[in-house]
Amino acid sequence: MTFTTRPELRGMFGMVASTHWLASGVGMSVLERGGNAFDAAVAAGLVLQVVEPHLNGPGGDLPAIIHSAERDEVLVICGQGPAPAAATPARFAELGLDLIPGSGPLAAVVPGAFDAWMLMLREFGTWELADVMEFAIGYARDGYPLVPSIRVAVAGVEQLLRAEWTSSAEIYLPGGDLPAAGERFRNLPLADAYGRIALESRRAASTREGRIDGARDAFYRGWVAEAIDGWVRDTEVMDTSGRRHRGLLSGGDLAGWYATLEAPVTLDYHGHTICKTGPWGQGPVMLQQLGMLAGFDLEAMGPGPDFIHTVIECAKLAFADREAYYGDPDFADVPLAALLSAAYADERRALVGERASEVLRPGSPDGREPVLPPLARAAADAVGSEPTLALAQETRGDTCHLDVADRHGNLVSATPSGGWLHAAPVIPGLGFCLGTRAQMFWLTEGLPNSLEPRKRPRTTLTPTLVLRGGDPYMAIGTPGGDMQDQWSLGALLGHLHFGRDLQAAIDAPSFHTNHLPSSFHPRELRLNELEIEERAGEATLAELRRRGHDVQVRPPWSLGRVSAVAREPGGMLKAGANARGMQGYAVGR
Repeated sequence: MTFTTRPELRGMFGMVASTHWLASGVGMSVLERGGNAFDAAVAAGLVLQVVEPHLNGPGGDLPAIIHSAERDEVLVICGQGPAPAAATPARFAELGLDLIPGSGPLAAVVPGAFDAWMLMLREFGTWELADVMEFAIGYARDGYPLVPSIRVAVAGVEQLLRAEWTSSAEIYLPGGDLPAAGERFRNLPLADAYGRIALESRRAASTREGRIDGARDAFYRGWVAEAIDGWVRDTEVMDTSGRRHRGLLSGGDLAGWYATLEAPVTLDYHGHTICKTGPWGQGPVMLQQLGMLAGFDLEAMGPGPDFIHTVIECAKLAFADREAYYGDPDFADVPLAALLSAAYADERRALVGERASEVLRPGSPDGREPVLPPLARAAADAVGSEPTLALAQETRGDTCHLDVADRHGNLVSATPSGGWLHAAPVIPGLGFCLGTRAQMFWLTEGLPNSLEPRKRPRTTLTPTLVLRGGDPYMAIGTPGGDMQDQWSLGALLGHLHFGRDLQAAIDAPSFHTNHLPSSFHPRELRLNELEIEERAGEATLAELRRRGHDVQVRPPWSLGRVSAVAREPGGMLKAGANARGMQGYAVGR
């Protein structure tokens, strides 16, 4: 019998799964009050900005993949903001920097999350903006229970907040003290800012859509943008370079940007169509992995060392291609069709052997020569090497995820992130921080993901939506940076090949490879390293070591925070959520 931490939820009315129980509860409350999946997702997403400020915020980013039952269409909502117009490699060279800092305003791009949530609500929702925002405003004003991980994040930068980021200290060190886990915690400046947006949206126009547009204008072309512009222009901030810098983001950058709707990138796999973002995100990595895995009999392998070895080796190949070819397709010529072709998958699959690969091996789709950043290029040239960068480590942010399914056939998979409390100071009067997604750009020119003005950084944020037989079936995703597509893929394969229900697939022992240049400052690379939960068992761990993997055993419930919802053909809905961290929950009926 397969062990699970809780049952897979089933019902006919609605399902919400997320990385925080308060957001899941809010989403379900909206469904109960007549909202659809999009109303519920936006309400839950705004609540996540309040109750998980160490994982996301209004200044961060949001990709989402949705299925609209009314349109009978799958669409990607791109809330990945671009680099400022003033951001160039030459500008960073003038500052004496060869990497974009992992914290502070130099790493800021246009905040994309707010407009992406507003676009979802405007085009696919039914509720008034003020009603959707009510929950987030309430938690920010009246308080919420502080989860232990927020306290850990604040403690990690406590001295920085006291000495340098004093606007953050006013919120996150209330009364001058480190907040305690479980205590009632408030963010009154954010409550006031969101309350003002909600109030002004009521007066902005005579239609629901016009009122949402009014809120978008207030944020990107009104008083919020003015506050951001003035703070970035006038404030020097200590960052991970060890020096103080002003940022490059301006009000003009915000004013000219809007979240967009895009077609997904897809791949057919064993009767399912997997839908991902374009190569401005890492989403096609999962599709490349699936293309290679389609040629193996995974069910005959079973969920043991053969399976883990095969999945890891395919991941190494796909992530090597990510580094060589992925970038914003508005700026980079990404050979996506070739990368996802059956012929290329066959070619790459042939490289999977019995032993673990110790070298970074991008391919040559359409005969192209791979173009790699310096760190990855050194790894590709030296078997067994492990290049490192002598730069100080810093506390990293993470990410949130939420999935919603309603009785009408709508599905939402959304992965908000960025704007972390420990990555940048709070902007006075707004109660939130800017994101630091620009750290994912390379400053070496001529690469697919090189920094250019108004270019989207190649984000790690990667929601997933699955069709079964052409019908909407599953929304799934996880936090985890470079590991997101690996952890989601493990759960997806467990569900599709090993008969695990959603909860059992999420609870199964998790694993991933670090055989890729990190997308985050300081961009380290740990070739051939395989992290795996100790629950996989000693026999499995020993066999993986025998095959040459550098196995790093992690605590039994430590890797991944996957959640998922799904809809069966007869209308039965189901959901599962991650027990790791004791924070994520699914709700439904």
